[in-house]
Amino acid sequence: MTISATPPVLAIEGVVSGYDGLEVLKGISLSVNAGEFVTVVGPNGHGKTTLLKTISGLVPLRAGEIRIDGRKMTGKPHEMAALGIAHVPQGDMLFPQMTVLENLLMGAFLAPGQAEIKRRLDEVYALLPKLADRHGQIAATLSGGERRMVGIGRGLMMGGRVLLIDEPSLGLAPLIIEQVYGVISELSKAGRTILLVEENPARVEDLADLLHLLDDGEIVWSGKPAELMAREELLATYLGG
Repeated sequence: MTISATPPVLAIEGVVSGYDGLEVLKGISLSVNAGEFVTVVGPNGHGKTTLLKTISGLVPLRAGEIRIDGRKMTGKPHEMAALGIAHVPQGDMLFPQMTVLENLLMGAFLAPGQAEIKRRLDEVYALLPKLADRHGQIAATLSGGERRMVGIGRGLMMGGRVLLIDEPSLGLAPLIIEQVYGVISELSKAGRTILLVEENPARVEDLADLLHLLDDGEIVWSGKPAELMAREELLATYLGG
């Protein structure tokens, strides 16, 4: 873990957001330092995905602040992407009739030139060599695990300073989940700054530096993952055991 005396790369304070008349997030505050792996866990339907969408600007901010390097942001999607917020959405949301390579290149739309695109692509292929083998394959024909890898690769192609990863284990078989989290672990070891949401805290027990428990749009507990795993009453109350 790398923690700097400079302001957090990403900080949110008192964030309130939701959909139409529904308030989902009710004053969320958290921060992510450079090189840190922070996880938000909680039951489905309690605001985890909304949190990431609010940070990346896909859900409007109603109150509170989002700051990058201490600078207050308006929360517009193009602004957040340009400043290095790379969102890997739940379920990947690939372009199904495009190839693996074409999907990856869609993440590089803000890259300053072809040399930088090639550098990022080489980095993705080094981390995810199966994507190099599948570069010409249509995304719709990939397995669930392969699609998840393409989603992560597309996020890396943005050159993002912060990776927002939404439920990477969703809908996958246990063996594939292990492989996906192996990739995420390698990203963390390489110094990537990660904010990840997940329903099962056991999957990040040995990976995350800090964990926040989210329930009904509010953070109800924060600490080390191992500390939460030892709190049977919290697990039973908020996560069903």
